[in-house]
Amino acid sequence: MNKEELILKWLDNDLSPKELEAFEALEDYESLIKLAKYSKGFKAPEFNTEAVLESTLHGINAKKPVSKKWFQPILKVAAILAICLGSYYYTTTLDSSFTTDYAEKSTFALPDHSSVYLNALSEITFNKKNWNTNRTITLDGEAFFKVEKGSTFHVKTDAGTVTVLGTQFNVKQRKDYFEVVCYEGTVEINYNTGKSILKAGDSFLVLNGNMTTATTTNVKQPEWLNHISAFSSVPLSEVLAEFERQYNVKFETSNIETSTLFTGKFTHKNIDIALKSITEPLQLSYTKNNKTIILSRE
Repeated sequence: MNKEELILKWLDNDLSPKELEAFEALEDYESLIKLAKYSKGFKAPEFNTEAVLESTLHGINAKKPVSKKWFQPILKVAAILAICLGSYYYTTTLDSSFTTDYAEKSTFALPDHSSVYLNALSEITFNKKNWNTNRTITLDGEAFFKVEKGSTFHVKTDAGTVTVLGTQFNVKQRKDYFEVVCYEGTVEINYNTGKSILKAGDSFLVLNGNMTTATTTNVKQPEWLNHISAFSSVPLSEVLAEFERQYNVKFETSNIETSTLFTGKFTHKNIDIALKSITEPLQLSYTKNNKTIILSRE
């Protein structure tokens, strides 16, 4: 029994146990089920199956009365056309999305076997079906990429776009903070109307609208992969925001100046050690109250 016959019998609720097993083994089984469930709300672009069917049936009705039984095969064929068209549209336009929560990191592979490491409270989206023709990734948060040689793709963020070819780099895009660090190869950054080219060891930072480029230390990968957050002359507010993402806490900072620049690191493994790494250099004290941490001057 071919695919169309299986779908016809499924629509007619007339599948035998063996036929049901064959139907469930179809490659687009999940899509057919979802589309059947939500078919009332689905409209494929530039083609309205229901409207065409209604128009056709109206023309037939106007010429000659027809029994309901005569319509059933037409309705089933139209349903198959709608579901198959919808299945194609659904599977080719559906994006793949990976997200992380507070205090969570994740690693996964892209269709070309490039690797992506996602930091806490981040999201990355791309189209797996169209990857060969549209290698574009949308990033909200922070991610480290190990790109296979010869694999070109774009990383889009709200702040700018990074174009890469066989390289290793880190992109961090948070509120008023956009940073790209190249660890291997070359990356191109499109920010507003300008472009910047980074080579291994170079970094690009936009903080509160102010852009800077610099040469980093000779490291091979971002320290957050080893459960450490590192900062160099960054406002304390950015440091605390990263701390909140790593430990799922909130800071009370009404009694301190959060624009103070901080250089240092904190671990993701021990909250008390991490807090001391931040507060002691700045001569601050802290009090923990459940998920709230109150900072104050010593």
